[in-house]
Amino acid sequence: MNGLPKQGAGTGGDLGNEVEGYLLWQARVAEAEQRAREFTGSLDWLTTAQREEIERRYAADSLRRARADLERVAARCMSLRAEYEQRYRELRRRCLAMTLAVCAALTTVAALLLAL
Repeated sequence: MNGLPKQGAGTGGDLGNEVEGYLLWQARVAEAEQRAREFTGSLDWLTTAQREEIERRYAADSLRRARADLERVAARCMSLRAEYEQRYRELRRRCLAMTLAVCAALTTVAALLLAL
């Protein structure tokens, strides 16, 4: 569970993004381990082996939840991107149609004026 969350193959990320992602994930790992130590700190009756096992499981659960959260955010980002790209294509199509309609109207008006 200490590894970096895997990115999609076609994301186009560069080395800087990968390094940033790695560093952010390592900070998340350190935070999970620290929270696990704080959790078991008040449990004085635990043996060393029990304390280590609880810390390991607590940190693993925290990282599993963090990974799930990141995957949900990434999926939502991808769906939003697809939605915005579709809207942009529609807007571009409408702008082109409006431009062609205005040009056709102006050409018609100019032809009528020249005919008079």
